[in-house]
Amino acid sequence: MTATLTPPTVDRHAREGRQWGVLLGLLAASGLVAFLGGLASVSGVDGWYAQADKPAWTPPNWVFGPVWTVLYVLMAVAAWLVWRRWGLSGPTGARVALSLYALQLVLNGLWTPAFFGAELLELGAVIIIALDVVLVLTVAEFWRRHRLAAVLLLPYLAWCLYATSLNIGIALLN
Repeated sequence: MTATLTPPTVDRHAREGRQWGVLLGLLAASGLVAFLGGLASVSGVDGWYAQADKPAWTPPNWVFGPVWTVLYVLMAVAAWLVWRRWGLSGPTGARVALSLYALQLVLNGLWTPAFFGAELLELGAVIIIALDVVLVLTVAEFWRRHRLAAVLLLPYLAWCLYATSLNIGIALLN
């Protein structure tokens, strides 16, 4: 059982001016991962992936863009809510939660080039399973600090688990 932490007392007016800047920075970080992932996947989606055997539960290609767009926005807003409430300083700050968030974002960014770009399906499976684990830890840390932020990550976690099943299914079929 995890306890809910009490946020530190902070001068919210001192941080108010940078709140929107931090949100924009988090949205930009998510956007960068999405953009780089898109670049890495273009040749793979139209090349080997189009010809690959896929599990019956594979959605049409057009679904991925809108879903990922919504998820990247939810991810950034969730991280922002945690930062806004907790900041990064002090022993009860959100440093661990936001470090896990950053790590899952890096793993997310590594998966697309491995899976689509390099067609390394097994490596993609290892990366996305690591992403799943780090994401579960991120949700747990966010839950202790800001429940809405954790809830905002649940669609992302569900999609990543679904993507994991697709990655493993495609690896087994090819």
